[in-house]
Amino acid sequence: MPGSVVGTTEADGYRSLLFSIAYGMTGSVGDAEDIVQDAFLGLTRARRAGTPVANLKAYLTTAVTRLGINHLSSARVRRETYVGDWLPEPVVVSADRPGPAEHAELSDSLSMAFLVLLEALSPVERAVFVLREVFGYGYPEVARITGKTEANCRQIFARARKRVGSGGQPAGSPPPARRAESEELARKFFAAAEGGDMAALLDMLAPDVVFRGDGGGKARAIAKSISEPRPVAQLLVGGLRQVGRLGALLTAARVNGRPGGVIHDADGRVASVIELDIADGRVRAIRAVSNPDKLEHLGPVSDIGRLPERHRAGS
Repeated sequence: MPGSVVGTTEADGYRSLLFSIAYGMTGSVGDAEDIVQDAFLGLTRARRAGTPVANLKAYLTTAVTRLGINHLSSARVRRETYVGDWLPEPVVVSADRPGPAEHAELSDSLSMAFLVLLEALSPVERAVFVLREVFGYGYPEVARITGKTEANCRQIFARARKRVGSGGQPAGSPPPARRAESEELARKFFAAAEGGDMAALLDMLAPDVVFRGDGGGKARAIAKSISEPRPVAQLLVGGLRQVGRLGALLTAARVNGRPGGVIHDADGRVASVIELDIADGRVRAIRAVSNPDKLEHLGPVSDIGRLPERHRAGS
């Protein structure tokens, strides 16, 4: 994140919370960082103008939420014309190279699956739902932050929950033992995929497993989701075999609070990020982001999966 214009103050202690709210609103790391920075700029201007800020946390939370609502309102057209499946920009925390504190502390509730469901909501619905469902704000606080009445917020939340459906319940942080089990399963899963062990893969995939990919029309990705264990296993083995021939490597990582991995090319550039959704000892969903625009915040982006300009949508 760009350097703080406020300096090292009490406000900096809220960066993790503010980033998480902004990311929950937008599903974009870059946009979330920009929104948080804009909120800090607003705080600086308010202080210079002599505006009293009695509750710093409330001021910044309100600023980030309302900036997020404005951003979503202007970004809706771009989302409607998106090529292929849309997935959020992945938040990746590596075991050996942890990311920024605000990324590392991101609520485990903001999985890719949950953020995709939130795309069905209007900007205000999303703000109310995220504040209430993910961060546990009471209705009086949600009303103050969004500028709505308490009664209105209750109606908005009920409507949002109905639109999102039962799948909208965030999972929260798993207990350490279960998290360790999931990470071990992910390690075995990726090892089997890289080794072409179909039998092991099929044993670890849930019967209703789904694979989704997001290339954004700029990188190679499946045109539509694939379901059922065997087709998913074949896709994984074939894809990892192909990138392996190019010298690419897959390393384990935490992706949006879930077990996952990052594929780097022979030069160490990011080519793709994979998130695994694990439940009851099986992989029930796999999400892969290869859209280069969604990987830039992770470092230099590889071109091994990029589509030639003439093949890109809209070209």
